[in-house]
Amino acid sequence: MMNKHNWNVLLGAAFLMATSAIGPGFLTQTAVFTAQLGASFAFVILLSILIDAVAQLNIWRIVTVSNQPAQQVANRVLPGLGYAIAALVFLGGMAFNIGNIAGAGLGLNVLLGLDVAHGAIISAGIAIAIFIYKEAGKAMDWFAKVLGVLMIALTLYIAYQSKPPVGEALIQTIAPKTFSFTALLTIVGGTVGGYITFAGAHRLLDAGVAGQRHLPAVNRGALSAIGIASLMRILLFLAALGVVSAGHVLDAANPPASVFKLASGEIGYKLFGLVMWSAAITSVVGAAYTSVSFIRSFHARIAQWNNSIIVGFILTCCMIYLIVGQPVKTLIVAGAFNGLILPLSLAIMLIAAYHPGIVGTYRQPLWLSIAGVAVVVLMTWMGYETIVQLLA
Repeated sequence: MMNKHNWNVLLGAAFLMATSAIGPGFLTQTAVFTAQLGASFAFVILLSILIDAVAQLNIWRIVTVSNQPAQQVANRVLPGLGYAIAALVFLGGMAFNIGNIAGAGLGLNVLLGLDVAHGAIISAGIAIAIFIYKEAGKAMDWFAKVLGVLMIALTLYIAYQSKPPVGEALIQTIAPKTFSFTALLTIVGGTVGGYITFAGAHRLLDAGVAGQRHLPAVNRGALSAIGIASLMRILLFLAALGVVSAGHVLDAANPPASVFKLASGEIGYKLFGLVMWSAAITSVVGAAYTSVSFIRSFHARIAQWNNSIIVGFILTCCMIYLIVGQPVKTLIVAGAFNGLILPLSLAIMLIAAYHPGIVGTYRQPLWLSIAGVAVVVLMTWMGYETIVQLLA
């Protein structure tokens, strides 16, 4: 039986992972693919949920059973591999965080009329305040849960206002009229790619949730995280579907903003600002925490100054955004990183699952390993295609 403290930690880890996934890119991708595929996007979402769950269960279980962060597991599978993974995650997380800070600035611009740069600075300050607080872990859990629930509630309202054809969406969840492999790969990468899937697992380690005895709770946490992110995806899809089905055309410059505005007028547009800010600021927190957690185990000084390094990480991302401006090219490169990190890290976890020196007496379920290998192959193909497109 799980006590209240452990349940709060588990829920906090689930929301940290989910809100790390729900960033500016998540909102934009969902709106764009709904406009492209219509009700058939429901089938893509269903497949992505299954793939996400497989990746998440494998990674969370192995990390917590081994009681080691992913980079240490990787170093035990092959010396030096953990450093390579840590470098990819750290640089990819920094690139994405530049975009997240820009998104937070845009959210405050829509909501309060602030200059985007000023909004970005204020948002970075709020994120930094969480890690300055002496109980940063609890503050981070609370922040992720409150803003996660807020985003879901506001998007539910917009979905209701847009009056989507729910029956048609349910039918095409099973029998789609069209399909896009690119859409599937993109939203899987955006939900469990890069640093995102490790956010919750590393949070559980920090809270002392480790070992085989916690596996049932870890399973619940992993599936809850995917459930939260998927619920937001479904609600945003329904909101966009209602708008598109009514004959409206989404603004290519800001598709998710036009969904909210077309569904509920100026009030909807202001709500979009709040949702965008919430999505971006929680992703800033999640990306900073997880990126630094990948280098923390390499030196005692890094662990000692963990929160200060996270603050420096956020400050650096904010400064780069203010100097460079819109980080479009950086985000494209980061997308390639995300596409490569998941299959590599998941493959490492699958190998570690059969290494007694790492997992002790733990026995990995065969079906989970087989499903995990299938996801590795799929995501490797995505990473390859992304690199080909970048070099073309």
